[in-house]
Amino acid sequence: MRDTKESRLLLALLVAIAFALITVDLRGGEQSPVDGARQLAATVFGPVENGVASAVDPIGNAIAAVRDSDERHSRIARLEKENAELKARLGSDDRNRNRVRELDELLKRAGAGQYGIKAAEVIGIGAAQGFSWTVTIDAGSNDGIKRDMTVINGDGLVGRVTTVGPSTSTVLLANDPDFTVGTRIERTNELGFATGQGARPLSVQLLNGKAKVKPGDRLVTFGSQANRPFVPGVPVGEVMRVDPSSGELTRRLFVRPYAAFSRLDIVGVVVQAPRTDPRDTVLPAKPKPAPTVTVTVTPSPQDPGDQPQGEPDEQPLAVEPGATPRPDGQDQDQE
Repeated sequence: MRDTKESRLLLALLVAIAFALITVDLRGGEQSPVDGARQLAATVFGPVENGVASAVDPIGNAIAAVRDSDERHSRIARLEKENAELKARLGSDDRNRNRVRELDELLKRAGAGQYGIKAAEVIGIGAAQGFSWTVTIDAGSNDGIKRDMTVINGDGLVGRVTTVGPSTSTVLLANDPDFTVGTRIERTNELGFATGQGARPLSVQLLNGKAKVKPGDRLVTFGSQANRPFVPGVPVGEVMRVDPSSGELTRRLFVRPYAAFSRLDIVGVVVQAPRTDPRDTVLPAKPKPAPTVTVTVTPSPQDPGDQPQGEPDEQPLAVEPGATPRPDGQDQDQE
């Protein structure tokens, strides 16, 4: 509409009429003459308002849902982070408990054999110079480690030190094909040489081809001259199988090692050998056999009423006076 004198007069007139209707409506109360017009307007424009509201409400709900969703995502992300931290803490606690247990077993073995050890942690697997079975430990010359020292853990023999650096060393594991150690059988004192075979059991060649060996016999290290590279008495493993002797001068055994070479963590380098050979004192105690339970069944006295079914009770024969009992159960009159 153009801004003219007539349009201004019309606007003023409409404003005056509006004020007049408001005044009449307020004074009339429930009997207001404008009430009918209001109802008519509600009837006409009510559906339009509902339609607009139904169109606008989902948008408002969606906005609220998005806002709530962001809050829920934040809560979920926070809970997931706390859960991950808790799992990491629990996992760390489990690993620490395992390490404490391994260290405790290592100290027990070292104490039993009177070995002076330097504890170390396995920090690497394999060596740069090849594909041999080796590990790297976090102890070196600064810790008193030297080449050709025996390495043990809480289970038994692990290997020997081959390369020494200032803070790290390389250990050749006992299951490496280039590894050989002198052994002695606990029960018979038979001597032999154990050689690694990778993931397979150790191969032990006994010096006596007629030696009596059986599965379950246990082996320890025999020891080296000047206790290097091997100190005596370290548990090696148990005999799994014995090759039958075929007239050869030596006899071959297959031995399951005590140490789990794929799960090494805490080890000990023997930096001081024992004064005397510990012999078999480092071996773990043999498990006691379970007692055999013997059950003895004593038959109870048979009651007279416990007569087996199908068998007639034995009754005494009734003999009439003057009759002689016969074997067939019939009476025969005496003549």
